[in-house]
Amino acid sequence: MISDRAGEYLVILAKETIKYYLENGKTMVKPTDYPIELDENLGVFVTLNKNNNLRGCIGYAEPVKPAIDAAMEVALSAAFNDPRFPEVSVKEFEDLDFEVTILTKPELIEVAHYQQYFDEIEIGRDGLIIQKGYARGLLLPQVAVENAFTIEDFLDHTCMKAGISADSWMDESCDVF
Repeated sequence: MISDRAGEYLVILAKETIKYYLENGKTMVKPTDYPIELDENLGVFVTLNKNNNLRGCIGYAEPVKPAIDAAMEVALSAAFNDPRFPEVSVKEFEDLDFEVTILTKPELIEVAHYQQYFDEIEIGRDGLIIQKGYARGLLLPQVAVENAFTIEDFLDHTCMKAGISADSWMDESCDVF
């Protein structure tokens, strides 16, 4: 995992990346003075909130590129390409709260019986990815905390995010990461 200093840097960078695009209509050049640990390939999500409501959230669940590059890219996507919301405007920019979530590589939770998920998943520590066939849904760790989810609620809602029935996690053909 990365240091708190590097995490704080990414939050500032996400904000600066969006602001630069709003002001100049083009992508900001990657800084050269960033913490070297951000060269590591990591999963990264940028979440934008406005008045305690989701305003955009896009990211990479898998560590496909250096965290520094991923953070800049998904910051712009969260602001301008989240299909659930209109593009962020200059007027609302100052009202946004920025959050960057760094993810470890997803690990398949192998269980003999679905009840074992209750021993493996920890609310507040773990995010979830549920996959069944081509359907795949992801919820970040903070989603469970912010919504006071139980482990079962968390599993159910991750299935719904994947577009499958809420209890699909109990099915052997469903993978939980």
